[in-house]
Amino acid sequence: MLKKFPQFLVAALAAFAISVHAQEAPDDMVRRTTNEILAAIKTDKDLQAGNQKKIEKLAEDKVLPYFNFARMTQLAVGRNWRDANDAQKKALTDEFRTLLIRTYSTSLSQYRNQTIDVKPLKAAAGDTEVVVKTLINQPGGQPIPIDYSLEKIGSAWKVYDVLIDGVSLVTKYRSSFNTEIQKSGIDGLVKSLVERNAKNAAK
Repeated sequence: MLKKFPQFLVAALAAFAISVHAQEAPDDMVRRTTNEILAAIKTDKDLQAGNQKKIEKLAEDKVLPYFNFARMTQLAVGRNWRDANDAQKKALTDEFRTLLIRTYSTSLSQYRNQTIDVKPLKAAAGDTEVVVKTLINQPGGQPIPIDYSLEKIGSAWKVYDVLIDGVSLVTKYRSSFNTEIQKSGIDGLVKSLVERNAKNAAK
């Protein structure tokens, strides 16, 4: 499942773009912004052809501003987070953000007419953390369930984790991050992420 993880992000990341509308429920925002992003991909031949600059701009403008990268990084690093100093935490967050930008940008170029059904939200009034469930429909393939974990910060909802077919994004990275920290410490993980991002940028 983990080997196939990136290919599901292409349809999933549209629902990551949670716009900040205080009067709009999280599932309504997912539904609306999903339609907006998929429409942009369908009508832009440069995006469909894999224009990297346009793809990265779409990810930066429409998707990534609505992530809580600090919490995502903390969850991905796990119990080792408390051992990191402030400079290391900032470096980890910056590099993890860069890694995710490249991952999502690559996935955007692989869009192949998937559709997304957003399920009605099951949450109580006043909840500050919710899960929005969606189903990715792939032409000729089995539907993929996607669950988004969001938290309310002020009036804004932000994504801090996503489960694709039961596999958590932050948990997926936690195992490899923990292995690197055990081998070479927090600074070793930062160095590994820097090198990985540099290789990705050179491709």
